[in-house]
Amino acid sequence: MTTPFDARRRALLRRGAGLLGALGLGAGGLTLAPRGARAGDYRALVCVFLYGGNDGANTLVPTERDPYALYAGLRGALALPPGSLVPLAGSGLGLHPSLAALQPWWDAGRLAPVLNVGPLVKPLTQSTFMAAAPADTTQLPESLFSHPDQRVLWEAGGGNPRLRSGWGGRAAGSQPVIGFGNNPLFGQAEDRATLVLPGPGELFGGYGLQAEDARWAPLAARQQALLAMYQDTQDNELAQRFAAQQIEAFWLSSQLAGLVRTLPGEAAAFALIDQVFAPLLSNGRFANPLAAQLYQVAKLIHARATLGGDRQIFLTQLEGFDTHANQVARDGATLGDHAQLLRWVGEALAAFHAALQAVGAGDTTVSFTQSEFGRTVLPNASLGTDHGWGNHHWVMGGPVRGGQVYGRLPDPTPGGADDASRHEGERHGRWIPQIAVDQYAATLLNWLGVGDAALARALPGLSGFGQRPLGFL
Repeated sequence: MTTPFDARRRALLRRGAGLLGALGLGAGGLTLAPRGARAGDYRALVCVFLYGGNDGANTLVPTERDPYALYAGLRGALALPPGSLVPLAGSGLGLHPSLAALQPWWDAGRLAPVLNVGPLVKPLTQSTFMAAAPADTTQLPESLFSHPDQRVLWEAGGGNPRLRSGWGGRAAGSQPVIGFGNNPLFGQAEDRATLVLPGPGELFGGYGLQAEDARWAPLAARQQALLAMYQDTQDNELAQRFAAQQIEAFWLSSQLAGLVRTLPGEAAAFALIDQVFAPLLSNGRFANPLAAQLYQVAKLIHARATLGGDRQIFLTQLEGFDTHANQVARDGATLGDHAQLLRWVGEALAAFHAALQAVGAGDTTVSFTQSEFGRTVLPNASLGTDHGWGNHHWVMGGPVRGGQVYGRLPDPTPGGADDASRHEGERHGRWIPQIAVDQYAATLLNWLGVGDAALARALPGLSGFGQRPLGFL
């Protein structure tokens, strides 16, 4: 059924309002691609940002005798027992036991660790790091080991903390980056912001303008009055663009509100997706915050014709990885805050990709992790770790060339060949990255189909690095 929203939206499109956007209750201007475009060639990237700085040294651990002995000697009380590690066959590495749900994806060749990734301005060795002045931004990223600055460098790419847009937003083209939680830089573009959606069971749309609310005559009249006001031609370009954004926002909420609000088990839900996520529910709700977000993404990918377009980028996130204290429990290194966070990550990602497989979309989507930095190899006095630099990440999904490791395991020795320390008192084991964020992102965007010119705009620092793509896609 054609609604007044649809008619007015089409009228604006016919009048050439090419910068129509979607506010999504303050989300900013977002341009949508035409519905139904090349649906058979659909591809999606799903970013899983681990906010706080995930401890990569306890996420992927060497399992061979001598490398493990070095690891255990340095980590002390944080060292995971060798029998607890989940082996990645043939790699010499094991996953944290809380990530056991990911092992079948490695065995199936659909999981690939990418080692020692981080923000770089140009390739670095320890000697070039030592020779560079700490304030020389032509050689080193600014404000190393700082949460806000390193988040910007991961989300923006290019080694430039002054960028006001993210590599996901710049690469997204005419599609919005769809995110959950807060509204970080990753999905921002110069002329639009991330479309931030709520979790399962929550409302999405203008207050008092939900479809069920509009049955009440006064609210229906308010809706029509707003639409009529926005339909009027405005006297200046700024007002015209704002009006267009409002019309598009109403259209988008009318398209997505029901899908976003649907809870597992409801009549409008997708049974195959619900069956996979069912073990992560408690009284019909998600106890795992990342699983709730990935459940929403799975629904959107399965019902992708609702949004249209053939390329989409999603952003999910989990906070709590700033584990300065109680990273492990006094009862053992397999317990504690980090173990719980990784359990959420592993179970949510395994369910998400299994759900996509169940609905025939397993080969359409790649998920990947980001985190502002790794953590020090040496523990502190509070059963925790402090801010590092390079970190281990992984990509997952049907298109991934998995079953192998990309990159080199760094020397964990404080003061060793990969340590970013200038003075003896700083030698805690902070890895100099060997793979730049730009290289990691470029490999993902190449698979998504971003061309060379668009890739250069999305990742302005990429030209400083030779090897691309990295081969995991």
